Amino acid sequence: MSDKTFETNTNLNEKAILISLVTSNDKRKSGDPEHSLQELVQLTETAGVEVLTTITQNKESADSKWFIGKGKVQEVKALADELGATTAIFDQELSGAQVRNLEEALDLKIVDRTQLILDIFAGRAKTREGIIQVELAQLSYLLPRLSGHGKNLSRLGGGIGTRGPGETKLETDRRHIRDRITDLKTVLEEVVRHRKLHRERRKKSGVIQVALVGYTNAGKSTLLRELTQADVYVENQLFATLDPTSRTLELPNGREVILTDTVGFIQNLPHDLVAAFRATLEEVCEADLVLHVIDSSSPMRDEQIAVVNKILDDLGASDKPYVMVYNKKDLCAVSGTLADLPITGGDNLVISAYDAGDLELLRQVIQDKLSGDTLTFVVPAERGDLIALAYRSGEVINQEVSEESLRLTVQVSKQQYEQHGHQLQQYIE
Repeated sequence: MSDKTFETNTNLNEKAILISLVTSNDKRKSGDPEHSLQELVQLTETAGVEVLTTITQNKESADSKWFIGKGKVQEVKALADELGATTAIFDQELSGAQVRNLEEALDLKIVDRTQLILDIFAGRAKTREGIIQVELAQLSYLLPRLSGHGKNLSRLGGGIGTRGPGETKLETDRRHIRDRITDLKTVLEEVVRHRKLHRERRKKSGVIQVALVGYTNAGKSTLLRELTQADVYVENQLFATLDPTSRTLELPNGREVILTDTVGFIQNLPHDLVAAFRATLEEVCEADLVLHVIDSSSPMRDEQIAVVNKILDDLGASDKPYVMVYNKKDLCAVSGTLADLPITGGDNLVISAYDAGDLELLRQVIQDKLSGDTLTFVVPAERGDLIALAYRSGEVINQEVSEESLRLTVQVSKQQYEQHGHQLQQYIE
């Protein structure tokens, strides 16, 4: 268990019981509830909370009032008293009414999976954009869960005492939150606009972008650090990286590309969080190449790949050129599961981020993926604008000069040609 402390407003160490409800519908799905619960353990420890024990409740469907049923609530209460728990963390999302009922019955702080992830993100956000996005997601989560929501609002039909000074505190809170959400969205739109302009400038300058994506804790930040000697936070915990980090990567031919690390994906990622972080994840949509980093040593490797592919599809980035980077082969060698990995070749690459030879191979694969086709352009010698365009279209590997023309042999990728090279189409030899 984690020996970190989690500071609350009262500066007490939190001790949690983790609870998962497995319904008949969950059993019919392809996901593994036990893996999800183990992931919740990791999330809880990442938040600095001590895990006392885990409980699984099998039930046909969720109880609308108690979520896990009144009898199970009484069992949890007895166990919490015995173990000295301060918090109950649920692996599923709870309604505001369920949280209230459970708080009263258990006399514990009640946290659900979404709230836990948002709390971790709030602690990790460093950039202005990241902080805004987290607050936006937290407020969107909080709005429908304000204490007493529904009941009190139903009494506000209209008329005397329902406006101005007569507003209930609940409606005042709701209005304040809605106003804050509106303000945050306005600020975020401006941040997104600046990010888009920055990306467009990078595109115009011919900068090639490579994005690292993958399940949380797959080793993306380690790869970024080892490939670029970047000073980035690397830790064996979930969501070690939140804000996107970009560094320059030099390829074997001396060409430089921008390598960007992105927030790790996770199953059941809160909907509000996906929406709030769409601007950050748009870096993936703008990338010329996607490196899908996979934790080869994870027993849930295939399920994690499926989660990432689903989110990439939702982002509209599933058709990007990609490489499946099966990381942590060193751990597979220890566990004896190395033979289960695909053979390196094509779009698959099996590596360890700590193996210099593997890193060099990855650089070569990135270079090969970005090189694309070789085209020869013959342009008039006096057309400096076309010559510059040819250089922006890819890597010039040969140049022959005559009195009237310049013959340039260029390696271009599909993305570069679509952006610059098509203007040279009539000059292709």
